[in-house]
Amino acid sequence: MSLRLSRTVPWGRSMQEYELMFDLSESDRLGRVLGCGDGPASFNAEMTARGCSVISCDPIYDLSPANIEEQFEAGVEPIMSQVRAHRENYVWSYHRDPEALLNCRKAVMRRFITDYPTGLAQGRYAACELPQLPFKGQEFDLALCSHLLFLYSKLFSLTFHIESVLELCRIAKEVRIFPLTDLSCEPSPYVAPVELAVRELGWRTQIMKVNYQVQRNGDEMLRIWK
Repeated sequence: MSLRLSRTVPWGRSMQEYELMFDLSESDRLGRVLGCGDGPASFNAEMTARGCSVISCDPIYDLSPANIEEQFEAGVEPIMSQVRAHRENYVWSYHRDPEALLNCRKAVMRRFITDYPTGLAQGRYAACELPQLPFKGQEFDLALCSHLLFLYSKLFSLTFHIESVLELCRIAKEVRIFPLTDLSCEPSPYVAPVELAVRELGWRTQIMKVNYQVQRNGDEMLRIWK
């Protein structure tokens, strides 16, 4: 077992990590992008600074900056103690060791918190959650879901996964989900049935290797498009 978590935790990633996780091209960044379940990621802040169009959605955006920081700090020791105890379940290439991983997460949090009040005022951070999102059909060119679907397979049912992915397909022309492993670093049993559900509705799917890995076995994303 890699991580034992009873709930989702605010643990954000950087724009560079998003670029690698989702194999983002320059043309991908030019479109209208949704980050689903972004939490305290700095992806929105960094994309906006580059002049890109991005909206992040997460129920955590109902909270104040101080409350989000409190939740982040409360999750640090439970997560990092397990990471240090099970180093063999991680690939230390992007992050050279547990301390580098934690330092990255703290830097990402600081960048997010700096941008968060402005982003809220501009409508770039939307407090909502799967499986129902308040966006119009095909409003986005690309929807990205990082470290939520499949990762928390033991917390969320197959029905939740299918409904959530279909909702992302409703609002975006293309959907990408990373990683395809659960918290135990094993392939999620929900990937195949989710693929089947979207294919039956005319969508195409592809499992792609990406140039980013932290979890053992966690170097693949699911791409869905028509």
